[in-house]
Order: sequence, then C-alpha cells, then structure tokens
Amino acid sequence: MKQEIIRVQNLKCAGCVNSIMQLLGVFPEVSDVNVDLEHADVRITTDADDQRENYEAALTRAGYPPMGEANPLHRQAKSYISCAVGRITKT
Repeated sequence: MKQEIIRVQNLKCAGCVNSIMQLLGVFPEVSDVNVDLEHADVRITTDADDQRENYEAALTRAGYPPMGEANPLHRQAKSYISCAVGRITKT
C-alpha cells in the first residue's frame, strides 16, 4: 500500500470532507481516504502507482485544487457546490 498526501485549497467544513471522501472513494485502487480539515490534507491509501495526477485532477474538478495551483473564482464556487452536496449526502 502507498499513501498519497495532497494539500488542497477551498476546504471549509465537514461537507467538503464528505464530498472528497466520496469523490476519491470511487477509484477502484483506493482503499482509504482521510481528510484533515485543519491542515487541508487529503490522505489517500492506494495500491496503485502514478495515480496522483488523476486524484489531483478529480479534486480540482470538484473545486479543491492542490495548494500552489491557480484558484480562480469558478473553482472556489465549485467547492461551495461540492460542499453543499457533501452536507446533503452525509451518511
């Protein structure tokens, strides 16, 4: 098993955490996703190599780009939508 740690932008609350966990949980090689809200770290446990770019792309599409990447207004707005969905679908 391998662990990828991606620090993301626009992480606000438990709704965001839930959305990210659901988003990355659909990757078949991912066995666990943990999100540290305080430090904005996403920890992905996987058995695949060279998938980090795919995880980062999925996070970016959901409005949570990696730290250091551009964070235009439309990505910030997308994160609010993802957050709201995460709050509604939280189990």
